[in-house]
Amino acid sequence: MAEEESQSSSSISNVPEGARRKMATRRCEICNTEEAKYRCPRCMKYSCSLACVKKHKTTLNCNGVREKTAFVSVNEFSDLNLLSDYRFLEDVARTADSAGRDDISHKPKSNKFVQFLKNRARRYNIHLQTLPIGFTKREQKFYWHLKLIFPHSHAKFTEKRVPDDKPLCDILKAYVDPQASDPVICQRLKIYTTSSQSDIKILMKVENRPHNSTRYEELDVNKGLRDNLRGKVVIEYPTLHVILQKFKTDMVLLGHSNEEANKSSKDLIKENSSEEEGEIRDSS
Repeated sequence: MAEEESQSSSSISNVPEGARRKMATRRCEICNTEEAKYRCPRCMKYSCSLACVKKHKTTLNCNGVREKTAFVSVNEFSDLNLLSDYRFLEDVARTADSAGRDDISHKPKSNKFVQFLKNRARRYNIHLQTLPIGFTKREQKFYWHLKLIFPHSHAKFTEKRVPDDKPLCDILKAYVDPQASDPVICQRLKIYTTSSQSDIKILMKVENRPHNSTRYEELDVNKGLRDNLRGKVVIEYPTLHVILQKFKTDMVLLGHSNEEANKSSKDLIKENSSEEEGEIRDSS
């Protein structure tokens, strides 16, 4: 919701001055009292404040995101529409090029191929139950689809085609290393990047346990997925929880009882209250 509201606001800041003056002569279509300051990129409704923006989204069930393929008449076509269409075509071309280069999309998805992958996993003593889309083998390696969860920052990220022999600490560098991580990600995971690397632990949920007996196992950050997943059950793809040892969580390690676990979450950093999906990274 916050992202959508920022898109609505940013769309106004990019409106030419002449269009702004024209907008100022209009009334808010939500409260019908104040002068309009914003215009929804999707339904083109005028509004005067953040409260009216939110109200119009709720009332009209509008997400506030411009429909990139919507028809625009020649009379209403502006430089902003031209720029938006140009970027849209660039995105389409980039996606098509990426799909053409992706060997995974050209691999057969027959039952025979699925069974082949399961047999290969069994050789490594990995109990693969379901094959994810972004999962294949190349050069005698598995390439995993991987989800990373950073609970102290309420953030999630997805990695694609992660080699099974790549150490987990190297995977984390793109997120927790102040020098190697993207500045945006670094700021998002500030509580991690400013912490000691030795304080970072990686946990993975133990599958096929009763719902009232959830347990986690700590993985070795110096080893790759092949060694860490050996003897474990994987459903769809590995989901790794990156935690800081100095903070309490409700995650109970395998072999510990509920009484021994730290169930208080008061020390968790709550600067960001909503979970966000991060960008998908290609680690091949």
